[in-house]
Amino acid sequence: MQHLEPVGFLTIAQNNSEVDYLKLAYLQALTIKRTMPNSRYCVLVDKKTYLHVYEKHLKVFDHVRVIDDDRSEKESWKLGNEWQAFYLTPFKETIKLESDIVFTRSIEHWLNAFRLRDIVLSYGCKDYRERPGDSSQYRSIFQTNDLPDVYNGLMYFRYSQTASNFFNMARIVYENWETVRSQLKGLGNQQATTDVVYAIVAKTLGVEQCTIPTLDYINFNHLKPELNHWLENKWSQDLLTEFDDNMIRINNVNQYHPVHYYDKTWCTDETIERYEHELL
Repeated sequence: MQHLEPVGFLTIAQNNSEVDYLKLAYLQALTIKRTMPNSRYCVLVDKKTYLHVYEKHLKVFDHVRVIDDDRSEKESWKLGNEWQAFYLTPFKETIKLESDIVFTRSIEHWLNAFRLRDIVLSYGCKDYRERPGDSSQYRSIFQTNDLPDVYNGLMYFRYSQTASNFFNMARIVYENWETVRSQLKGLGNQQATTDVVYAIVAKTLGVEQCTIPTLDYINFNHLKPELNHWLENKWSQDLLTEFDDNMIRINNVNQYHPVHYYDKTWCTDETIERYEHELL
């Protein structure tokens, strides 16, 4: 494992037939560079996605690393490589993100809190009005199986034995998902999702080692429809988005937390060009 730099952001971008995740990662990196100019950024891609990494990406991505051992090659929703972030990151300390999260201001000061643990999963989330999100409507599996309300969408880990144990156990859960799933209630034939896998690992190793629930600002504004009482997944077609310098407003509400926009169609060429114009 080669760590080239002390700290940075990382995401995984594996394109499929429906979503250009590399495009989402590019927008994410642009917002990070805009709000945290000295930050470093790495994207993990598979071999097919790597063919679409162009010069414009390399102006924003500080590191592009290829996942040689692709555990999701035959899957459409490619989640089986999430645990590899620990082994492929170029940073000693990593803030790992889902690719459909953007930033309106710096969170660099969060490092002071992150460093209280070797690994920190965000706990709970907020709706677009910055109110605590009610996950009961779409996270009944967590409640039924007494799993912690953790999200991998924004998490921190540093090179340590604790983090090594966490990601190694996550790998084992992924590799033995059918057996693990049979011991849980209400999953049916559900694919192993990262939030569920990480919740299982956190509960097994000790939630207190992987979260800091009392610091309720370590999370994001989640624009998942069920959390915001919207009827449509593609909320961007019905709600007004405004940009003011770094700030993003959704229906006239400032988004101070990282924005997990969920609706991939929100990431338009026009939005990207706006950040490119301001940054590049």
